[in-house]
Amino acid sequence: MSFMIECPVCGKRNAYEFRYGEVDQGPRPSEEGITPEQWCSYVYRRPNTGGVQKEWWCHRDGCGVWFTIRRNTTTNLQVHDPEE
Repeated sequence: MSFMIECPVCGKRNAYEFRYGEVDQGPRPSEEGITPEQWCSYVYRRPNTGGVQKEWWCHRDGCGVWFTIRRNTTTNLQVHDPEE
């Protein structure tokens, strides 16, 4: 099964053309008094929960546009109507 993402400019493309990351990583911590361990946790550690989540995608090998989608991380399918 190929993993397809729908770019708003180029249409459906193979997911290997993109770069991505989670949108909701929580509030940015205050810079005052933050430890290196706390900053590392904010920047690198993600909950990686299964199910539908909102993600940033960049069409790296195509038009270069950044956009958000909702994707079911257990099936790798893009969700067009998250309320369903």
